[in-house]
Amino acid sequence: MPTAHLRQLATEVGFDLVGFARAEPIPPRFFLEWLEAGCAADMDWLGSRAAERLDVSQLLPGARSVIAFATNYYRDASEAADSPIARYARGRDYHSTLRDSLKAFRKRLGRAYPEVHDYGSVDSGPLMEKVWAARAGLGYVGKNGCFITERFGSWVMLAVLILDAEVDAYADGPATDRCGSCRKCLMSCPTGALLGEGRVDARACLSYQTVENRHAEVPESFRVQMDNLIFGCDICQDVCPLNRHPVPTPNERFVPRAVAQLGVMELAALTPEDYDRLVPGTALARAKYDGLRRNAVYALGAAKKAEARSLLERLREDPSEPVRRAALWALLHLNA
Repeated sequence: MPTAHLRQLATEVGFDLVGFARAEPIPPRFFLEWLEAGCAADMDWLGSRAAERLDVSQLLPGARSVIAFATNYYRDASEAADSPIARYARGRDYHSTLRDSLKAFRKRLGRAYPEVHDYGSVDSGPLMEKVWAARAGLGYVGKNGCFITERFGSWVMLAVLILDAEVDAYADGPATDRCGSCRKCLMSCPTGALLGEGRVDARACLSYQTVENRHAEVPESFRVQMDNLIFGCDICQDVCPLNRHPVPTPNERFVPRAVAQLGVMELAALTPEDYDRLVPGTALARAKYDGLRRNAVYALGAAKKAEARSLLERLREDPSEPVRRAALWALLHLNA
């Protein structure tokens, strides 16, 4: 299959970068050691299909090639500049955006090459997107665990497609590591979640705590670092010198929605009606109504916002136990 044609199809459907890798098994040591160290926290699904993550032929028998796609999601810094929501989550849910592009690509692929079978994924299937993007030559995994490209820095989302056919050219491997001796991301992480060499301890990562940890309380030592941070965390990307000159995307699906214009106080005070109006269709739905408000309440306590006292007093009687407990902690922190 000609990669020039596949690149053309990828551009037509909205992907910014595309690369090609041989569908060879991934050495297991790095991933399995990370799992065994407990760095996946309670995200058990990461280990439950480890064999498929490490060998894509278990997902698509006869797999020969892997196509990796990257989409730039950075919008102009002036848009929702003070939002407590990580940049990737301010617009339409990126899963939907990339799935739409991948679906469109697969339709074009099927029309042009009906004999080829494929298996695709956007961040939810048992595929190691960053590994494949690196093998396909799109960039490399930086010290902070983010995937870094030369053109867009780390402000990219990834998708992967497995094919049971050969292409006419493959990348030689990851791009040159440009992190060098820089340790800004490691030093800037407020919770020490970055272990270097691309390893992240999810248990200490504020992205994990604010997005995936919906059942247990956020440890107090992490709560105090949540000032103006309620869903995801961009700290290690904001300080990265390789992100110094971001390229704003014209893709309107990443335009911040109304919910990203709200401050922490407004998000803590969200009513169910507000939530149903503002959140569906965004990645924020992952945290759910009570999780989002709990995080906002933690952020109020971390910032010691005295003007939030009356709201926190009201939320101390909220029907949600996580919100009530967060409000009590925040009130105590206001007085600390």
